[in-house]
Formats: sequence, C-alpha cells, structure tokens
Amino acid sequence: MKHQDYMQEIGLAAREASRSVAIASTQVKNEALLEISNIISERRAWLVDTNGQDLKSAEKNGVTGAFLDRLMLTESRIDGMIEGLQQVAALPDPIGELSDFRYRPTGIQVGKMRVPLGVVGIIYESRPNVTVEAASLCLKSGNSTILRGGSEAIHSNQALAECIAAGLAKVGLPEHAVQVVKHADRELVGLLVTMDP
Repeated sequence: MKHQDYMQEIGLAAREASRSVAIASTQVKNEALLEISNIISERRAWLVDTNGQDLKSAEKNGVTGAFLDRLMLTESRIDGMIEGLQQVAALPDPIGELSDFRYRPTGIQVGKMRVPLGVVGIIYESRPNVTVEAASLCLKSGNSTILRGGSEAIHSNQALAECIAAGLAKVGLPEHAVQVVKHADRELVGLLVTMDP
C-alpha cells in the first residue's frame, strides 16, 4: 500500500471514529481512560520488553545520553502513564461548557460552548509516554487522534496503541479513535499535515 493510500485510510477511519467520540458521555470517556490504564498495568512487562527493541536499535544507531533516557520505558514511567490516565479521567469534562454570555442589542443572548474539534493530528519526539498523554487528552476532549511519534520509538508506540485500542473496545468506543502511524518514513509527516478531508 502506498503511503498516501495508507494515510488516507487512517484519516478516514479517524474521522469516522471522531463522530462516536464526540457524542460519548463523560462516563464512557472516563471508563475508557481507566480501562487503558488497567491494560497498560497488566501489560507492563510486555511494554518494557517491546521498548527494549527500540533501545537496541537506537544504541546500534549511535544514540546515547539524554535521548536514550527519554526513549526508555521504565517501571516508574509506566506508573506515571497510569497515574496520568487516572488524573485525566478525574478532570471535569470540558465538552459542553458554556461561557461568555452577552445580550446583543436585539435582545438575543449569545455565548460560547466548548465542542470537540474532530480529528487532531499530533507529531512528537521519541518519548513513548507522550503517546498515552496525547491520546488521553484527545479522548477526554471528545476528539479522535492520529499520532506520529519519533521513528526511534516505533515499536513502543505501536505496543501502547494496542493497549489504547483494547481499552477503547472494552467500553464500546471505536478502536480507530486513537491511531499511531505505523511507518517511520518522514514522507508521512507531510501527508499528515496536509490531509484536508
């Protein structure tokens, strides 16, 4: 499958999923976040093991120091991801919040209401924990998301994407509400930022 076709496919899937996430209740979104945290906790050994593949590749390519540290998934970083998911679940739901009401000269009252954006694309460096942080914030705010992490963390990000998809499926939300780009090719970044539909 060509890169353009692949990105079109995940973009359309994300757009379709965004409709379900946008109308999901606060309870369902929170349950999804908590299910994801449980699944990450259950699969922590597998996540550390999978992250080892990324670490070996990075070391083979001469990566050292702080960059290697940011790439590493440790027990404490996994605990941090779990805690972060629980904290986001505990936050008030921003969707539907009303503010800035004013009366117009005609007597009509107008104001602002927070609504989901739809599909959010996020490009970030090789820190696997950002995959979970970005996904959790998008889900809480009623959006689906396409994530493109650094190529050095591709195995770790895919493993976390599986945990997220499993958590979404458990509560009846579409698994495509959070997608991690599966290829490391830089061309995909350009395609992601230009997908108008």
